Amino acid sequence: MRVRADMPPGHVRTPAYLRGKTGWVERKLGSFPNPEQLAYRHRPAPSPLLRIRFTMAELWGAEAENPHDTVDAEIYAHWLQPAEAPHAP
Repeated sequence: MRVRADMPPGHVRTPAYLRGKTGWVERKLGSFPNPEQLAYRHRPAPSPLLRIRFTMAELWGAEAENPHDTVDAEIYAHWLQPAEAPHAP
């Protein structure tokens, strides 16, 4: 999955350093109210939350000290788009 590269104003729960990066679904966590909408007192419908795993090489490129190490982030589905995911190390 690829994280959308958008930089919208306001309350955003997806870290900027992950935007535009590609990872794979480590697991599906269920559906929860979107905290971006809750912050503005909206009543959001439940949205799928997924744990996405990224390699350090994907995040930091040649600067990665341990390129095969990984980091996991929990990201709501509306921030994700299909992409050819890298293979797990």
